[in-house]
Amino acid sequence: MVRRDVIRTGLYLSVMGPHYVYVRYRCGRCKRIGEQLVQESDWDPSVLQEARSAPSTTDLLRFEQMGQITPEEVVEFHYALERLSAEPEAPTS
Repeated sequence: MVRRDVIRTGLYLSVMGPHYVYVRYRCGRCKRIGEQLVQESDWDPSVLQEARSAPSTTDLLRFEQMGQITPEEVVEFHYALERLSAEPEAPTS
């Protein structure tokens, strides 16, 4: 099942016992509509995410030309993330 097959989902909360996820879907092969209750503990929300496609040939060539990520690049990236998440600097007058 992929996202385009899912028509609707909902959560059924139970006071006693397990909770369930209601899934209404259309079969990708025969186009019939079905419904299913899945225990919340067994439900995988990643089903609702679009399937990722493989990288294109152009992307693969570009990544190959970039080479491996160096330790220096990792450290530089780490500090760049720290600067992004830091408190905004107070304006100086």
